[in-house]
Amino acid sequence: MNYENLLISIEENIATVTINRPTKLNALNKATISDLNKAIKLLGKNNDVRVIVLTGSGEKAFVAGADISEFANYTIIEGAQLAAEGQEALFDHIENLKKPVIAAVNGFALGGGLELAMACHFRVASENAKMGLPEVSLGLIPGYGGTQRLPQLVGKGRAMELIMTAGMLTAEEAKQYGLVNHVVPQAELLEFTKGIAQKIIKNAPFAISKAIKSINANFVDGKNGFETEIKSFGKCFGTQDFKEGTTAFLEKRKPEFTGK
Repeated sequence: MNYENLLISIEENIATVTINRPTKLNALNKATISDLNKAIKLLGKNNDVRVIVLTGSGEKAFVAGADISEFANYTIIEGAQLAAEGQEALFDHIENLKKPVIAAVNGFALGGGLELAMACHFRVASENAKMGLPEVSLGLIPGYGGTQRLPQLVGKGRAMELIMTAGMLTAEEAKQYGLVNHVVPQAELLEFTKGIAQKIIKNAPFAISKAIKSINANFVDGKNGFETEIKSFGKCFGTQDFKEGTTAFLEKRKPEFTGK
Protein backbone atom coordinates (compact mmCIF):
# COMPACT_ATOMS: atom_id res chain seq x y z
CA MET A 1 0.00 0.00 0.00
CA ASN A 2 1.28 3.46 -0.89
CA TYR A 3 1.32 6.20 1.74
CA GLU A 4 1.64 9.92 1.23
CA ASN A 5 3.78 10.58 4.31
CA LEU A 6 5.13 7.22 5.48
CA LEU A 7 7.96 4.87 4.60
CA ILE A 8 7.55 1.25 5.71
CA SER A 9 10.00 -1.62 5.69
CA ILE A 10 9.68 -5.12 7.14
CA GLU A 11 12.76 -7.14 8.02
CA GLU A 12 13.21 -10.08 10.39
CA ASN A 13 9.65 -9.69 11.74
CA ILE A 14 10.21 -6.00 12.58
CA ALA A 15 8.22 -3.32 10.76
CA THR A 16 9.88 0.09 10.71
CA VAL A 17 7.39 2.89 10.14
CA THR A 18 9.05 6.22 9.30
CA ILE A 19 7.03 9.43 9.27
CA ASN A 20 8.34 11.19 6.18
CA ARG A 21 7.63 14.93 6.05
CA PRO A 22 11.17 16.24 6.51
CA THR A 23 10.45 19.74 5.20
CA LYS A 24 7.76 20.06 7.90
CA LEU A 25 9.86 18.35 10.60
CA ASN A 26 7.43 15.42 10.26
CA ALA A 27 4.55 17.45 11.73
CA LEU A 28 1.29 15.54 12.13
CA ASN A 29 -1.39 16.63 9.68
CA LYS A 30 -4.64 14.88 8.84
CA ALA A 31 -3.08 12.97 5.97
CA THR A 32 -0.26 11.64 8.15
CA ILE A 33 -2.65 10.59 10.92
CA SER A 34 -4.76 8.82 8.31
CA ASP A 35 -1.68 7.09 6.87
CA LEU A 36 -0.57 5.97 10.33
CA ASN A 37 -4.04 4.68 11.16
CA LYS A 38 -4.14 2.54 8.01
CA ALA A 39 -0.55 1.35 8.35
CA ILE A 40 -0.81 0.36 12.02
CA LYS A 41 -4.03 -1.55 11.35
CA LEU A 42 -2.50 -3.47 8.44
CA LEU A 43 0.72 -4.23 10.32
CA GLY A 44 -1.31 -5.36 13.30
CA LYS A 45 -2.92 -8.02 11.11
CA ASN A 46 0.31 -9.01 9.30
CA ASN A 47 1.56 -12.34 10.64
CA ASP A 48 5.07 -11.57 9.41
CA VAL A 49 5.26 -8.58 11.81
CA ARG A 50 5.94 -9.17 15.48
CA VAL A 51 7.14 -5.70 16.57
CA ILE A 52 6.62 -2.21 15.13
CA VAL A 53 9.26 0.53 15.43
CA LEU A 54 7.96 4.05 14.85
CA THR A 55 10.39 6.85 14.00
CA GLY A 56 10.78 10.07 11.98
CA SER A 57 12.79 10.82 8.86
CA GLY A 58 15.94 12.90 9.02
CA GLU A 59 18.05 13.81 12.03
CA LYS A 60 16.11 16.76 13.40
CA ALA A 61 12.69 15.47 14.41
CA PHE A 62 10.63 12.46 15.37
CA VAL A 63 7.50 14.60 15.05
CA ALA A 64 7.84 18.31 15.80
CA GLY A 65 4.14 18.70 16.60
CA ALA A 66 0.77 18.97 14.95
CA ASP A 67 0.27 20.94 11.75
CA ILE A 68 -1.18 24.12 13.30
CA SER A 69 -2.21 25.57 9.96
CA GLU A 70 -4.92 22.91 9.64
CA PHE A 71 -6.85 23.89 12.77
CA ALA A 72 -5.97 27.53 13.44
CA ASN A 73 -9.55 28.63 12.61
CA TYR A 74 -11.47 25.76 14.20
CA THR A 75 -14.56 26.29 16.37
CA ILE A 76 -15.13 24.72 19.81
CA ILE A 77 -17.03 21.82 18.27
CA GLU A 78 -14.46 21.26 15.55
CA GLY A 79 -11.62 21.33 18.09
CA ALA A 80 -13.28 18.71 20.30
CA GLN A 81 -14.00 16.56 17.25
CA LEU A 82 -10.36 16.84 16.13
CA ALA A 83 -9.15 15.51 19.49
CA ALA A 84 -11.78 12.77 19.74
CA GLU A 85 -11.21 11.44 16.23
CA GLY A 86 -7.43 11.55 16.56
CA GLN A 87 -7.40 9.76 19.89
CA GLU A 88 -9.67 6.98 18.69
CA ALA A 89 -8.15 6.50 15.24
CA LEU A 90 -4.48 6.56 16.18
CA PHE A 91 -3.28 7.21 19.71
CA ASP A 92 -5.59 4.86 21.61
CA HIS A 93 -5.29 2.32 18.79
CA ILE A 94 -1.49 2.21 19.11
CA GLU A 95 -1.63 1.98 22.90
CA ASN A 96 -3.98 -1.01 22.77
CA LEU A 97 -2.43 -2.79 19.80
CA LYS A 98 -1.68 -6.45 20.52
CA LYS A 99 1.79 -6.10 19.04
CA PRO A 100 4.50 -4.00 20.73
CA VAL A 101 5.06 -0.55 19.25
CA ILE A 102 8.37 1.11 20.17
CA ALA A 103 9.00 4.80 19.52
CA ALA A 104 12.53 5.55 18.31
CA VAL A 105 12.63 9.27 19.08
CA ASN A 106 15.24 10.74 16.75
CA GLY A 107 15.01 14.46 17.56
CA PHE A 108 12.21 16.85 18.49
CA ALA A 109 9.06 15.19 19.87
CA LEU A 110 6.80 18.10 20.69
CA GLY A 111 3.06 18.41 21.20
CA GLY A 112 1.33 15.76 19.12
CA GLY A 113 4.74 14.22 18.45
CA LEU A 114 5.35 13.52 22.12
CA GLU A 115 1.75 12.36 22.48
CA LEU A 116 2.37 9.90 19.64
CA ALA A 117 5.56 8.65 21.31
CA MET A 118 3.75 8.28 24.64
CA ALA A 119 1.01 6.20 22.98
CA CYS A 120 3.69 3.67 22.01
CA HIS A 121 4.45 0.95 24.53
CA PHE A 122 7.85 2.44 25.39
CA ARG A 123 10.41 4.86 24.01
CA VAL A 124 14.10 4.97 23.06
CA ALA A 125 15.64 8.40 22.38
CA SER A 126 18.66 9.70 20.52
CA GLU A 127 21.04 11.96 22.43
CA ASN A 128 19.81 15.03 20.54
CA ALA A 129 16.12 14.39 21.25
CA LYS A 130 14.04 17.05 22.99
CA MET A 131 10.53 16.46 24.29
CA GLY A 132 7.71 18.65 25.50
CA LEU A 133 4.05 19.63 25.34
CA PRO A 134 4.05 23.35 24.45
CA GLU A 135 0.33 23.64 23.65
CA VAL A 136 -0.44 26.23 26.35
CA SER A 137 1.87 28.65 24.52
CA LEU A 138 -0.68 28.49 21.67
CA GLY A 139 -3.70 28.91 23.93
CA LEU A 140 -4.46 25.16 23.86
CA ILE A 141 -3.88 22.08 25.97
CA PRO A 142 -2.59 18.71 24.74
CA GLY A 143 -5.51 17.07 22.96
CA TYR A 144 -4.21 13.69 21.89
CA GLY A 145 -3.95 12.13 25.35
CA GLY A 146 -1.00 14.17 26.64
CA THR A 147 -2.66 15.32 29.87
CA GLN A 148 -3.40 11.68 30.70
CA ARG A 149 -0.33 9.76 29.57
CA LEU A 150 2.36 12.18 30.72
CA PRO A 151 1.30 11.98 34.43
CA GLN A 152 1.18 8.19 34.13
CA LEU A 153 4.78 8.16 32.95
CA VAL A 154 6.46 10.95 34.94
CA GLY A 155 4.08 11.66 37.84
CA LYS A 156 1.47 14.35 38.40
CA GLY A 157 3.76 17.12 39.68
CA ARG A 158 6.28 16.87 36.88
CA ALA A 159 3.53 16.64 34.28
CA MET A 160 1.83 19.72 35.69
CA GLU A 161 5.07 21.70 35.53
CA LEU A 162 6.00 20.56 32.02
CA ILE A 163 2.57 21.28 30.58
CA MET A 164 2.03 24.61 32.34
CA THR A 165 5.50 25.97 31.53
CA ALA A 166 5.45 24.61 27.95
CA GLY A 167 8.96 23.42 28.76
CA MET A 168 11.22 20.98 26.94
CA LEU A 169 13.21 18.07 28.32
CA THR A 170 16.54 16.90 27.00
CA ALA A 171 16.91 13.20 26.27
CA GLU A 172 18.80 12.63 29.53
CA GLU A 173 16.19 14.52 31.54
CA ALA A 174 13.46 12.45 29.86
CA LYS A 175 15.31 9.29 30.91
CA GLN A 176 15.63 10.53 34.50
CA TYR A 177 11.90 11.24 34.53
CA GLY A 178 11.06 7.77 33.19
CA LEU A 179 9.65 9.17 29.96
CA VAL A 180 12.16 7.20 27.85
CA ASN A 181 13.85 3.91 28.67
CA HIS A 182 17.18 4.46 26.92
CA VAL A 183 19.26 7.24 25.39
CA VAL A 184 21.76 6.36 22.65
CA PRO A 185 23.76 8.18 19.95
CA GLN A 186 21.55 9.01 16.99
CA ALA A 187 23.59 6.84 14.61
CA GLU A 188 22.85 3.83 16.84
CA LEU A 189 19.17 4.57 17.54
CA LEU A 190 17.46 2.23 15.10
CA GLU A 191 19.95 -0.60 15.55
CA PHE A 192 19.63 -0.37 19.34
CA THR A 193 15.82 -0.25 19.18
CA LYS A 194 15.68 -3.20 16.82
CA GLY A 195 17.93 -5.08 19.23
CA ILE A 196 15.26 -4.70 21.89
CA ALA A 197 12.63 -5.78 19.36
CA GLN A 198 14.61 -8.96 18.63
CA LYS A 199 14.57 -9.80 22.33
CA ILE A 200 10.78 -9.40 22.35
CA ILE A 201 10.40 -11.57 19.25
CA LYS A 202 12.03 -14.50 21.05
CA ASN A 203 9.03 -14.66 23.39
CA ALA A 204 5.46 -15.90 22.94
CA PRO A 205 3.30 -13.49 20.86
CA PHE A 206 0.02 -14.34 22.59
CA ALA A 207 1.57 -13.84 26.01
CA ILE A 208 3.05 -10.50 24.87
CA SER A 209 -0.39 -9.33 23.73
CA LYS A 210 -1.97 -10.32 27.05
CA ALA A 211 0.80 -8.57 28.97
CA ILE A 212 0.07 -5.35 27.04
CA LYS A 213 -3.65 -5.69 27.78
CA SER A 214 -3.10 -6.37 31.47
CA ILE A 215 -0.67 -3.50 32.01
CA ASN A 216 -2.95 -1.05 30.18
CA ALA A 217 -5.97 -2.15 32.24
CA ASN A 218 -4.45 -0.59 35.36
CA PHE A 219 -4.79 2.85 33.75
CA VAL A 220 -8.41 2.59 32.58
CA ASP A 221 -11.18 3.91 34.81
CA GLY A 222 -13.62 1.21 35.84
CA LYS A 223 -11.23 -1.65 35.04
CA ASN A 224 -9.62 -3.88 37.60
CA GLY A 225 -6.09 -4.58 36.39
CA PHE A 226 -5.72 -7.58 38.69
CA GLU A 227 -8.87 -9.19 37.26
CA THR A 228 -7.64 -8.58 33.72
CA GLU A 229 -4.31 -10.15 34.65
CA ILE A 230 -5.97 -13.22 36.16
CA LYS A 231 -8.16 -13.80 33.09
CA SER A 232 -5.26 -13.19 30.70
CA PHE A 233 -3.00 -15.50 32.70
CA GLY A 234 -5.63 -18.25 32.45
CA LYS A 235 -6.06 -17.82 28.70
CA CYS A 236 -2.34 -18.37 28.17
CA PHE A 237 -2.77 -21.95 29.42
CA GLY A 238 -4.93 -22.72 26.38
CA THR A 239 -2.24 -21.85 23.82
CA GLN A 240 0.22 -24.00 21.92
CA ASP A 241 2.89 -21.49 22.87
CA PHE A 242 2.37 -22.30 26.56
CA LYS A 243 2.82 -26.01 25.86
CA GLU A 244 5.88 -25.29 23.72
CA GLY A 245 7.40 -22.91 26.26
CA THR A 246 7.02 -25.25 29.24
CA THR A 247 8.10 -28.31 27.22
CA ALA A 248 11.19 -26.50 25.94
CA PHE A 249 12.05 -25.40 29.47
CA LEU A 250 11.79 -28.95 30.80
CA GLU A 251 13.75 -30.31 27.84
CA LYS A 252 16.38 -27.58 28.30
CA ARG A 253 16.09 -26.23 24.76
CA LYS A 254 15.03 -22.94 23.18
CA PRO A 255 11.30 -22.69 22.46
CA GLU A 256 9.92 -22.15 18.96
CA PHE A 257 6.82 -20.04 19.36
CA THR A 258 4.16 -19.81 16.64
CA GLY A 259 1.74 -17.33 18.16
CA LYS A 260 -0.98 -19.97 18.55
